[in-house]
Amino acid sequence: MSRDAFLAQLGRVPYIEAWELQRSLAERVLNGELPDTVLLLEHPAVVTLGRRTEPGELHIPEGADVEIVETDRGGKSTYHGPGQLVCYPILDLNRHGRDVKKYCRDLEEALIRTLAAYALEGTRIDGLTGVWLDRPPRKIASIGVHISRWVTTHGYALNVDLDPAPFTQWITACGLEDAQFTTIARELGRPVAVDEVRPLASAALAEVFGLELEELPADGEHGLWPQPIHARLTTAS
Repeated sequence: MSRDAFLAQLGRVPYIEAWELQRSLAERVLNGELPDTVLLLEHPAVVTLGRRTEPGELHIPEGADVEIVETDRGGKSTYHGPGQLVCYPILDLNRHGRDVKKYCRDLEEALIRTLAAYALEGTRIDGLTGVWLDRPPRKIASIGVHISRWVTTHGYALNVDLDPAPFTQWITACGLEDAQFTTIARELGRPVAVDEVRPLASAALAEVFGLELEELPADGEHGLWPQPIHARLTTAS
């Protein structure tokens, strides 16, 4: 049986503002004021540091136009930028089973199904979180989550069409030495718009988690987040 949930299709949102929005929504989901809520968006260039980030992971060149943010999510360092679809599910795991490992595996499954729509076979690698393409292993999606009182924040980032160089040249992404990173566009050999992937990603997430997603208007008239935050959000085109 599907559960009612909200879907907010946002555009390019600065990382800190999206984080503030997540925390605001998470509190309302926890209190039962809102159903599960999913945010889809992009970020300007930003390197985020998870709770397990270690010294020496950052080697960002001087003058690089990138923000650096310490976060409360799990995992190590990663990169976000335009051309990457970021999904932040704000879910009450009391409704989905109190199992953090299963939640992460379900996020991976949603990514695998999204990639399958492009005839790309996403796979898991034992001991590592995220989704890869095989032969040779190439990481195409990263996962990092935070769970407080069984409500989730943060989520996944799927490389759609961006230069993956920052994953290896600016950081030791996810703490993995010599890892290769790829994108949907690189694998298909053609440009791919993030907006093209959005409906596939939302459908896969809804299917895996049993959600009936109601898309919220991008203009914010629903009043689900504080106006000062919404006023700075860029709506999806």
